[in-house]
Amino acid sequence: MSVLTGAPELLGRTGDVVLLDVRWALGRSDGREQHRAGHLPGAVYVDLPTELAAGASPEAGRHPLPSVQALQAAARRWGISTGSRVVVYDTTGGLAAARAWWLLRWGGLTDVTILDGGLAAWTAAGGELEAGDVVADPGDVVLTSGGMPVLTADGAASLPAKGGVLLDARAGERYRGEVEPVDPRAGHVPGAVSAPTTENLVTGGRFATAAVLTERFAALGVRPGTTVGVYCGSGVTAAHEVAALAEAGIEAALWPGSWSQWSADPDRPIATAP
Repeated sequence: MSVLTGAPELLGRTGDVVLLDVRWALGRSDGREQHRAGHLPGAVYVDLPTELAAGASPEAGRHPLPSVQALQAAARRWGISTGSRVVVYDTTGGLAAARAWWLLRWGGLTDVTILDGGLAAWTAAGGELEAGDVVADPGDVVLTSGGMPVLTADGAASLPAKGGVLLDARAGERYRGEVEPVDPRAGHVPGAVSAPTTENLVTGGRFATAAVLTERFAALGVRPGTTVGVYCGSGVTAAHEVAALAEAGIEAALWPGSWSQWSADPDRPIATAP
């Protein structure tokens, strides 16, 4: 699976690529304003909470998957048609953009990649920015579902006991239960292994090499043939971990509800040991 596109490769090819600007971070809502101030030429702004997720609920989590119909309607607004090449980016090392990468792959598209290093890599390579809003010509893409594996809460809970590896992509202090800034309870799913998403990145917000990522995940118990699942707070940065695993040649399933779903259920056990 091709996961990444380098900025030098993208230079000069923006005319035949659908560019999606997915600037979002927990606790911030100014992604659209950032996009208006400067974005890759022709890039369409994608609002993660409303276009890459369904409505939040305790039963489904903070960022449930959108329906295929809603995702398809959004993808057409972004200008995606059958056969389109799509490149997604942000300014946070792909931590938000990977959600769009994962969803479009889940929806059946195959030519979707993350701009390695995001907007900063683009400008460092000599790429120019443009300001203002971008409205794309409507596309005609048809999406399905099932293009990427998905876990339920019960499936995630049973994975370690079945010999699989369940990776917790949140920061270590959240995994250990030392802090919990968003969700109802602190801690982690029993049996899960701490694997902070930020450790997939190197200087400049770029992904580590495939060899380095392979070593990293092997140290966390991921071996050839291992069944792997990933969760985070609400299924956003876990998509980045799935992308990093794919870059290392490892298929992993995403648990969309993640910790926001698990911690909202008082009957679900919680672990806090390192």
